[in-house]
This record gives sequence, C-alpha cells and structure tokens, in this order.
Amino acid sequence: MVERRASPGYAFGMNTDHISEFDSALRRKLDTKTKPQGSLGRIEDIAAQVARLQRRLDPVMKRCALILFAADHGIAEEGLSAYPQAVTRQMVANFASGGAAANVFARAQGMDLRVINAGVIGGAFDMLEVEEHAIAEGTANFLTGPAMTAAQAQEALYIGEHFGTCGTHDATAFGEMGIGNTSAASVMAHKLTGLPLDVLVGRGTGLAPEGLARKLSVLERAAARTGALTPRAVLEHYGGFEIVMMTGAMLGAARAKRIVLVDGFIATVAAMAACALDPSVRAAMIFAHRSDEAGHSAVLETMDASPLLDLNMRLGEGSGAALAWPLLSASVAMLNEMASFEDAGVSGPA
Repeated sequence: MVERRASPGYAFGMNTDHISEFDSALRRKLDTKTKPQGSLGRIEDIAAQVARLQRRLDPVMKRCALILFAADHGIAEEGLSAYPQAVTRQMVANFASGGAAANVFARAQGMDLRVINAGVIGGAFDMLEVEEHAIAEGTANFLTGPAMTAAQAQEALYIGEHFGTCGTHDATAFGEMGIGNTSAASVMAHKLTGLPLDVLVGRGTGLAPEGLARKLSVLERAAARTGALTPRAVLEHYGGFEIVMMTGAMLGAARAKRIVLVDGFIATVAAMAACALDPSVRAAMIFAHRSDEAGHSAVLETMDASPLLDLNMRLGEGSGAALAWPLLSASVAMLNEMASFEDAGVSGPA
C-alpha cells in the first residue's frame, strides 16, 4: 500500500552567489565544446536545465520511466466522446498486454512502463501488469456536481506523489487513458487560466462538428456551475482520478529533482495544476510535443512552454513524451561527453 502522508516542502532556490558561480561554470562548459557557441540550440538549453535541476556539471540522464494512469469520467454520461466508455477498460488491457502505441514507443526507447488503475469502471483487473490504486470506479458527472470529494482528490495526489518519487529513474514521463478526459482537462484549464472554453475544447477522440458543438455546450454549462476556484478546488470539481494522480506524480518527481517529461494536452493541464499548487516544480518540466488537440497551444502559451516536437499527434498515453526521451538523453550525453576545444586540440573562435 502507498503510505498516506503530507507532502514535504521543497525549495529549488539556493544561495544566489552559488547559483551565479554554478551558472558561470555551466556556461563555460557549454561554450567551450567543439562547436560555435549556441549552435546546438535547444539541445544546449535542455542540457543546462537538467544540470541546474540536479546541481551537477556532469548530470545523469540514463533511465526514464513512463507511467500511465487510467480512470473513467462521469461526464462521459453526456455522450461527449466518439468512443464508448468501455474503451477505457479495454485500452488498459491493451497496455497490459503490450499492444498500444505507448508500449511500442517505450520498448523502442528502453523505457520502463507501468500501468496504474486510478479509477476504471469494472473493478480491479486480473492482470499482474496493472497496479491497483483505484480511488473509485470513475468520477461523478461534473455537469451536476463535483467530480470527486476533497478526500478523494487528496488521496489521488498522495498516490501520484508516490509514483513520482519511487524508483531510481532520472526522468519520468506520465501518460493517461480515460474516455472523457479531454472534457475534464478543458474545463480544468478554463478554470485555472480564464481562457475561453471555445479555445480549449477540441475533438478529443475524433468528434464530428455537430458533436464538438454539443461538447462545448455541455462543458459551458458545467463550468457555469462554479465561480472562481482555488487550484485544489479545480481538481475536485472538474478533475479525473488519472489527471489528479498525474498532478501528484509531477509534484513528487519534480521535488525529487527528476525531469518531468510533459506529454500532450491533458498532461500539460496536469502540469499547470501542479505548478499552481507549487510554482517551484516548473523548473523540472520539459514539454515533449505540441498536440494537435485544439487547446494545447493555448495552454502551452500560458505556461511559457516551448515543446520539443510537433508531429500532429493527439493520442495521449504519454506517446509524445516517449518520443522526446532520446532528445533529453542525447542532450545530457553532449554535455558530458563532447570534447572541448582544449581537449580535442581544436582552435577556438578567434
């Protein structure tokens, strides 16, 4: 069982003089590599971010885990998805048997993959590959009331924090599965940022135009049910168990000085919620890709986030984060292994 405990405080801040000295040394190390200064662009930025997070000029980035959280959503009762709610459970079985895109990408990149039942309808899975941490069998329908209780939200955050901190990985990617979760993420983003719902609500699993219009109408009514909310209340009123668990996992991983590879729209909303609860965790986040889901670009902009990839994907499952992992690993290898002008006997800039 996961230990239930209060989250310890963690501050990324250090003595300003020390930070200045560290950053100067890091800048020198990057600028004296056998290349024109800045010529590796974002690769240099990633390497520097990892070094600062770990407070090492020789950071470690060898292992990455992909953790998938799955849960059902009461809002699915309103028929806002192109797929039936039973697909959540069916896809968890697909993850467990290794057949989903997330499995394929994780295997290709040598990533460890875990599948967590955060609250799928139908009870526990009789599968060793599925870890059972269900809060309940799906959330309540947030059109008519809160998606979960305060106690359920707290439980999901605690369990998520455990998964963010356990193991010995240098980076962690988080994915999700849950029919209805683009609806939940859209309203969460609306409440956290004030962005209009018509900017945030997209096709999800592939709604036709008339279905998209109905989805927007239902979510506008759901959002109108509440006024301004605290970040914690946003989780309770509109979150999904998998989204709240992922929020907790991001908090835990960042506080453990692990890079958090943020996937697409839903994962970015979880990242936004995590930052609203603890702004310091933003320093650990690398945004993997720009999803083709309608609201993702707007949410990325509010977080001042520039994703590494843009592949017209909108699958979820942590698929974009898995594809970005090699860039993260290669960036750190560059910092640690690329020769300097002095080491290689190459003339530097005049």
